[in-house]
Amino acid sequence: MSNIQQCKNCNKHFSWKKVYLSFWGWGYKSIICEKCGTEHRITFSGRLIATFLIVLPMSLFMNFLTPFENFFTTIFNGILLAFFGSILTPFLVRFKSN
Repeated sequence: MSNIQQCKNCNKHFSWKKVYLSFWGWGYKSIICEKCGTEHRITFSGRLIATFLIVLPMSLFMNFLTPFENFFTTIFNGILLAFFGSILTPFLVRFKSN
């Protein structure tokens, strides 16, 4: 698995929490380096990776691989699968500096 990305300008590593929180909210928030102030925006391929890791496994599970008779159990497991996929996103997405 890759390391979490670092600043393109000063090579300071971004924290997992900072990258993870950039996905939540309206759209994708940019990350500003705490050391040099450089703004980093998520790349298009990073957005696709985030979508595939969060939405695709949940959708496939809930629509095609539903082994549970109970609807709420299926929903809960689909959301749990999306959560675990979202935990991996900070390791795989990339940002570019402006």
